Amino acid sequence: MTSPPQSLWTAEVLTLFPEMFPGPLGFSNLGRALEDGIWALRTTQIRDYADNKHRNVDDTPAGGGPGMVMRADIAARALDAVQARAPNQPMIYLSPRGRPFTQRRARELAAGPGVILLCGRFEGVDERLLQARPIEELSIGDFVLAGGELAAMVVIEAVVRLLPGVLGAAASVEEESFENGLLEYPHYTRPAIWEGRPIPAVLTSGNHRKIALWRRQMAEAVTRARRPDLWAKWARSKARRKRAHDN
Repeated sequence: MTSPPQSLWTAEVLTLFPEMFPGPLGFSNLGRALEDGIWALRTTQIRDYADNKHRNVDDTPAGGGPGMVMRADIAARALDAVQARAPNQPMIYLSPRGRPFTQRRARELAAGPGVILLCGRFEGVDERLLQARPIEELSIGDFVLAGGELAAMVVIEAVVRLLPGVLGAAASVEEESFENGLLEYPHYTRPAIWEGRPIPAVLTSGNHRKIALWRRQMAEAVTRARRPDLWAKWARSKARRKRAHDN
């Protein structure tokens, strides 16, 4: 596979199923941006680094138990080869026990040169790999998937859509959920009345100050009702800002 220019944001994905990519990443804005060379995607088949006849990458878990575990030596060879060509990209292992992936982390990754994503399978990877290499464990939610490929796609999409030139309007990103600590306000469009439900009158008033106020109030109400954890964090931050302003 041809190497992308060094200045291009690049997602390096290590997987047992490279044929799964780009998958949904090849459609819509992200797909067009991929074709236009705004970002790059490169996959590495972990089995290519196996040193046995059948290209096995897993073995039975030490201490017994169900399932299989990805071997540290084979995964390390694959990771080291990728890191050699992308030395400045952080290495991430997609794992349900990792730190939650957030919009803030997506922005941090978007500001860098790219990311190396290790997709586990089976019962996961040998813990010694995570101890021996500077690998960050990230989770996309409190649930378990069959492998890390879909999680890797989630991370890539969340990051790539923040890159300049991928989405049409920067303002649409700035007002999204989590960008300012709140969930996003509701949206409406034509027809003006649907099944007896009208668009809120303030949105058709033409009064931009009132519209902005309504959207802020709705964002606060939705966050308070649906995500009390986010609401409490935002309220504390708001109180700190107010104290700093008063002082």
